Amino acid sequence: MNSSRRELRGVLPVFQTPYHADETVDLPTLEKEVAWLYDCGADGIVMAMVSEVLRLSSTERKELAEAACKFAGSRGVVVSSVGAESSKMAEGYATHAETAGADAVMAIPPVSILLGEAELAAYYSRIIQAITIPVIVQDASGYVGRPMSIAMQAQLLDEFGPERVMFKPEASPIVPRLVELLNATDGRACVFEGTGGIALLESHPHGVVGTMPGADLIRALVALWRALETGDAAKAQRIHEPLAALISIQTSLDAFLAVEKHLLLRQGIFKNTIVRGPVGFRLNEETRREVDQLFDRLMEAIT
Repeated sequence: MNSSRRELRGVLPVFQTPYHADETVDLPTLEKEVAWLYDCGADGIVMAMVSEVLRLSSTERKELAEAACKFAGSRGVVVSSVGAESSKMAEGYATHAETAGADAVMAIPPVSILLGEAELAAYYSRIIQAITIPVIVQDASGYVGRPMSIAMQAQLLDEFGPERVMFKPEASPIVPRLVELLNATDGRACVFEGTGGIALLESHPHGVVGTMPGADLIRALVALWRALETGDAAKAQRIHEPLAALISIQTSLDAFLAVEKHLLLRQGIFKNTIVRGPVGFRLNEETRREVDQLFDRLMEAIT
């Protein structure tokens, strides 16, 4: 368990889960991925939706969380996804993550049912009260479910405070809702940009504390974040243009997975592009060429 609190800020990429040919988790490649992310300047790592947590067994999820904490060591913060279909399961994942050494947890709501505000607030309250580390409330309605109300999120902040409750809003329209959340909490909410970096240029001036992009574009996101933090608007715009074009291709969770694993393979981090099926998106040759061209432009922009 972490006895000291490390700051949750900056570029916290969501790592992809590598597999062997038989679809078992490839831990040596995961260790390589985590080390590479920190070598590229990541401030932490996150286990979340594009880590394929919903396609892992409970045992695998816990093993993956433990491995992430072990491989990260003291190099940066670790955030572990704990969202589940029941409050009991989410609470179990959360207490396990804290024990494993995570600096924070992040939770999406249950995806199989539509919850009223009171039930949703109770779900998050139970997670928060079960642990001592921060809980990041993830509105993953860009992928699953429906948008959370701003009022409910503000209520959680009022009840537990900004050191215990943080936010990753992904409901559309992204930036207006992000601003609405900040306004509803008098600017106290700690908010992470969560759309792969496509909304970072626009949301940074409003006071986001960081971004949680995919692992594949870590070099570009670190460069973009640093340009924004230092006020280098020209460099930020130069990076953002090809970045936005590349991310706009990824219109679903499986599209993100396909593109991200392709680019991790291309960069020599992954051995293959295996995604646990069934999948709703596969890269065709035309799209793969477009992805590669945009990635080349992006790498030119950061140099």
